[in-house]
Amino acid sequence: MTKQKEKKQEKKKIENTSCADPICPVHGGIKLRGRTFRGTVIKKFPKRIVIMFGRTVYLKKYERYAKKRTKLHARVPDCMADEINIGDYVEIKECRKVSKIINFVVVKKIR
Repeated sequence: MTKQKEKKQEKKKIENTSCADPICPVHGGIKLRGRTFRGTVIKKFPKRIVIMFGRTVYLKKYERYAKKRTKLHARVPDCMADEINIGDYVEIKECRKVSKIINFVVVKKIR
């Protein structure tokens, strides 16, 4: 099978599953806006994950680039909770503030 067919099948699986979670980008009523990030899952909790990704920052004083890592917390919808595990590469998108530390929702699992 090609990757496109696999992606379509995954989307159909997610759309066909029923989800009563109001904070689900597919089945719920939460609106997504703003920034999108991709990263590796380093921690998993019942309704939340922590992802980490690297970036490079220019340091003007030393005229060089430095590597930095960013950790973000994201809400996991009920329909995707069993698919996502530690070590997966996921995409998250910004939404309204869900709790004190959660401003993002998981949109899809990439690999």
